[in-house]
Amino acid sequence: MKRAAVTRRLIGLLLLAGGHPSAGFAQDALQPYQLVRSLQLIQDRIAAGDHAALPMQAKLLEMADARLRAANAEDYKDPKNFRALLVYGMSGGNPVTVEAATSRATTDPQSLAIAKGVIDYLNGRPGEAIEALRPIDPMALPPDLGAFLALVKGSLLAGDQPATALRLLDEARLLSPGTLVEEAALRRSVGLAVAQGDAARFALASTQYVERYLYSPYASQFADSFVSGVIALHMSISQDKLGDITSMMDPEREKVIYLRIARRAAIDGLNDLSAFASARAEQGRDGNTNQDDPRALLYASLSTVTSGTIEDVRAKLGKIDRSRLSEGDRALLDAAQPVPEIATAQGADDSGLPPVEGAISEQPAVTAASSGPAANAPDTAAAASADPATVMPASAPSPAAGPEPADPTDAAMTRTRRQLDLIDQMLGAAPK
Repeated sequence: MKRAAVTRRLIGLLLLAGGHPSAGFAQDALQPYQLVRSLQLIQDRIAAGDHAALPMQAKLLEMADARLRAANAEDYKDPKNFRALLVYGMSGGNPVTVEAATSRATTDPQSLAIAKGVIDYLNGRPGEAIEALRPIDPMALPPDLGAFLALVKGSLLAGDQPATALRLLDEARLLSPGTLVEEAALRRSVGLAVAQGDAARFALASTQYVERYLYSPYASQFADSFVSGVIALHMSISQDKLGDITSMMDPEREKVIYLRIARRAAIDGLNDLSAFASARAEQGRDGNTNQDDPRALLYASLSTVTSGTIEDVRAKLGKIDRSRLSEGDRALLDAAQPVPEIATAQGADDSGLPPVEGAISEQPAVTAASSGPAANAPDTAAAASADPATVMPASAPSPAAGPEPADPTDAAMTRTRRQLDLIDQMLGAAPK
């Protein structure tokens, strides 16, 4: 609390100075490293969940940019100011400013090599950035610069060298605990652990993120990776472990996570997981069933649509208050309702054919758009409110219709499968 109060006073003075130079000291009187350090303090507050600090971040980026552009070669002879330039660039700063300032700075060869890598990184040249930064050991640098560099290198190597990337993200966290750097490193670690198939690492990183950064404005990106990871690693993560992680969330976030897991599990035909997640979404922390959310009832019905009895499925679907569903979920309900009737049509129940188990997963799953971590490290204020989402089409395209089988029973089964394929496609959007 004391640190937060000091930070608020410091930022108040800086903003006052930036807007009113006559207030006592001019913005230009501040050293670049002082402005950049203030920017980092604000970003750390944002990572901890202080969304009110987002406008301060935008203002400080503007002030730091102006000061760094105005700095001369003499200013950059101070190593703290040149490091501040690099940190500013990796904190969402203007690459043009970083490049222009570097061109007039006189510093040691290693710092210039880092600057080149950072400029390449900011300008979308990952190959060149990796080559420039490859020989640089973040652990050998001052912590303020080393932490950001480890995060950048980890992000650059995530695709081709995930194991090395995870090690670098660990270094970033070690060098800068409790900061936006650690938040970004943990968030990226969750996605990388999924790519590696490392369930233990996924569970640990997810636990640490929820404990420390659940209220970060970037937590929606963590949620995307977490839901995808639960689906991908469902054979390796027990329901008890999943419950341990989600129990640290507030009730509303926990419910939304389970709703999303239930929907994604239905896409992949993971009926047990879908049923478990639907039940947890329906059930309150006190163990009492909450019948108040029609989404949970809808997804629970979907998890049994090919395995439950016709009467049970019809009864569950009939209880859903469609007026309280989003447009996409109303369309999903409309698609699911004919399934029991189609399945029983023309004696399908008495056909002796195998049940339509797994029909939902017959077609390639249409998954919600992933918000894989952006290359920026960490994310800028402009990205803070961004939460990429899949847009549900006004009407989902129908699966390609083949010729109707001549046999009435086969025709009924074909129509059932088509209806389930339609549901599969409509399951692609994340719950709203």
